[in-house]
Formats: sequence, C-alpha cells, structure tokens
Amino acid sequence: MTTNKSKQLFEKAKKFIPGGVNSPVRAFKAVGGDPIFIEKAEGAYIYDVDGNQYIEAINSWGPMLLGHNHPLVREAVIKAMENGTSFGAPTGLEVEIAELITKMVPSVEKVRMVNSGTEATMSAVRLARGYTGREKFLKFEGNYHGHGDSFLIAAGSGAITMGNPNSPGVTKGTAKDTLLAPFNDLEKVKEVVAANKGEIAAIILEPVAGNMGCVLPEPGFLQGLRKICDEESIVLIFDEVMTGFRLSPGGAQQLMDVIPDLTTMGKIIGGGMPVGAYGGKAEIMDFVSPSGPVYQAGTLSGNPIAMAAGLTMLKYLNENPSVYTQLSKTGDTLVNGLKEILNRLGLPYTINNLGSMYTLFFTDQKVKNFADAQTCDTGLFGKYFRGMLDKGIYLAPSQYESLFLSTALEQTHLDQILDANEQTLKSL
Repeated sequence: MTTNKSKQLFEKAKKFIPGGVNSPVRAFKAVGGDPIFIEKAEGAYIYDVDGNQYIEAINSWGPMLLGHNHPLVREAVIKAMENGTSFGAPTGLEVEIAELITKMVPSVEKVRMVNSGTEATMSAVRLARGYTGREKFLKFEGNYHGHGDSFLIAAGSGAITMGNPNSPGVTKGTAKDTLLAPFNDLEKVKEVVAANKGEIAAIILEPVAGNMGCVLPEPGFLQGLRKICDEESIVLIFDEVMTGFRLSPGGAQQLMDVIPDLTTMGKIIGGGMPVGAYGGKAEIMDFVSPSGPVYQAGTLSGNPIAMAAGLTMLKYLNENPSVYTQLSKTGDTLVNGLKEILNRLGLPYTINNLGSMYTLFFTDQKVKNFADAQTCDTGLFGKYFRGMLDKGIYLAPSQYESLFLSTALEQTHLDQILDANEQTLKSL
C-alpha cells in the first residue's frame, strides 16, 4: 500500500495550515506516521488520494450512520442546492426538522439550530447561566464538549492526545467557573455541589462518553445526577452530539430513561453537513433571544442544504427503527469476535460497547472514567492502528475515541475487520 500522494499533500498542507490539518486528531500524532488524505467515500468504504480502499469504522466521527454518500441524503442535498445554498432567512425546512426533533427526543420541547456541536454546547451552558442567574458549571474529566474555552479543562478527545488538555488561551477567570468531577463518581459530584451550593448553573456530560473512548454510565449514575439537579435547581445538560439518534431514535436519554433539561445535538442531524442544535424545556428555551434575554445567533444556522440533509436522515431513522436492531447486531458481532481473538492470544484488554459504539482499550483494568482510560498502553495502540490501516481498516487515530459503525457494514466487511484484527494483534 503506497501513500505517496498523501505524504506530498501533507508536506504542502503544513506550509499553509497549522500542523497541516484542520482538526488536531487528524494529524496522527497519537499513533505515529502521517495522515492519509481522503478523496471520496461510498457505503462502507473510504478511498484515499493514492487509490487505496479502507473499510470505515469511524464514519466521519459518527454522522454517517447509514454509511457514506447515502443516496437519499445525496439526492436531498442536490435538490436543495437547486434553490440556492444560503439565504440567511427562515425556511420551511427549519420548522419541519425542529418539529421532528421534538417528536423524537424525549426532553426537547423547543430547539435552536446552530452550525456545530461546539456551538451547541457553548450556547447551552450560556443559556443555563442566563436562566439560573448563576455562573459556575460542572463537567466531567475526560468528557469533551467541543473547543469552547470553558470546556478545555480536563477535556477528552484530541485534547488528550495533543498532550495539552488545559489549553493556553483559556483565562484563569474562565477556568475558575468550571468545576470538575470524575465520570461515574456520584459522591464526588455531591461534594462539589455542596461546596458550591447555590452557585452552579449546570451539570453537563456525555451520557455515554465517546471522547475518552466509549465509557458507559454506571447503574444509577445518570439517575443520581437527575436527582441532584432537581434538588439544587441545577440545569442538567446531556451532550448528545455523538449519542443523539445513534443509540436510539431519541438518543441515550431514551435508552437510559433519564430526561435532561437541555440536550445538545450534532453529527447525525446534519446527515454529514456541519450542523448542531440545542433544545429542551420550553420554559428554558424561551430565554433564548429573540424570545428572551440570552443572545445567540448565526448567519448560517438552519442552512437549507444542511437542513435538507439532516431532515432526510432523521425521517429515515424515525420511519425505520429496525436500523438500531441492525446496528446493535453489527456491534455485538464485532465486539464478540474481537474478544474471542484477544482471549485466544492472551492479550490484556478491556472493551466497552453499546449499540454501534465501541472502544478497544489496551489495558486489563475496567474503564469507567478518565483515570482508568489513561492506564492504556497508547504505544501499543499506535502499533495496532497502523497495522489495521495497512490492512485496509480505518480506525480512529487515537486510543481515546469511540468507533462508530454504520448500516453499510455487511457480514463480509465484519469478517474482513476481524481477520485484520487477528493478523494485527498476533504481530503485537
């Protein structure tokens, strides 16, 4: 497998783009080697500029639930483009997708469209502060909520692998209002809340973490947070940018039967286009301008091309709930096959999975929080990643990420992925 064109493009990119990439984890620094540059994608495959074909296991970090370049989404985008690419004014598509989201997501009575997951989480925390009149909020170590200043403190995702979780440029004034607790540690949350009584506007978390690897909530954790927030008049925010519409039609909150006050969304609601959203109780959402005093705006919010893609995707998922049965079966097949290989080879590991999300951690310790995830052998993961890439399997280039499967994966693809795993793991 040759990647000469990718290498040439990367060298050129470094002259004009910081680090040669437009998002840090794409640089492959965590796994070694140089990134591959993608030319096209279709179904279960992506193709690089050198003509190499790879089976996809991250699907653009989540949104390609139905596989790449799905014909329904593609046709919707082309049709929408015939009418223009941006209006900066309301459209009927915005109303239609908003209504559908309120029907699908249990907690959402009203929703505001934005352009990214980061924009959604920033807006949701600002709204919680405006609604409660409080300034502090609590996040969990290893949870990544985008690159907003307040969130880049003990952050997950690329912030870990870049070795810089507390980013320069984040002021001390901003940092002092961000409170931290370990994921899955309800007692620590109670301690932090008690020490800051009456000062916390919101608790924000990924209900199923995907940015320190896939980490599931322990039994009673989400329910305990809901109880604390109710007792202390704190706004509970679920960051479902990754899990929304992926784990079930109503996201993790529907699956876990815990209803937050606000929900942030992204990835899948854009059908591959750059879209985010935040929504929740009407009483809280009505504090957003122009209904209320909390200002948030965006020229491209509700962009007609993005709305057409997202609406088509959500309609399909709403009308075809069997998608989730298929995704869970695919996930279970891969994870069970992978466990069998690892057990036979006698390699230390932990696998966390739920539905179409999973992470292979190179540690024999149970991974239930950020500290556990950091016990992984990241050097070994780098060798594993490169071995799988050489065999035509495209994984997330970081130990601290979840994989995201799609309905485009058929049994032949799963067999190829497992065969590549066996060959690669034997060589480690």
